[in-house]
Amino acid sequence: MTKYLISFPATAMKVPAESLDAVGEAARQVVREAKAAGVYVFGGGINADVAPLMVASDGTVTNETYPQTKEFDGGFCILQLPSREAAILWAAKIAKACRCSQELREFGDDPES
Repeated sequence: MTKYLISFPATAMKVPAESLDAVGEAARQVVREAKAAGVYVFGGGINADVAPLMVASDGTVTNETYPQTKEFDGGFCILQLPSREAAILWAAKIAKACRCSQELREFGDDPES
């Protein structure tokens, strides 16, 4: 089984404020479904209220990010699935619930992790 990252940036979700509760419940329903199916590993949203830090190999900490990840925010989940086709189906369920497209990425196989 392969682990997949399904995610979206916060700016992709263009939902009226009055619909946020419904979107949240729809997303939680998909998470409950994934848990019941035994494919859910982890998920959540990046806390935009806490600034990211860069931690160097010598332990030095700076208030910065890699330039290409400056806008890394939004929600994500990790599912463990038997195929890319299954991952696409789950990404579609999440996209429908969140009312925005989802990015799908596959984790490389590492038996130690």
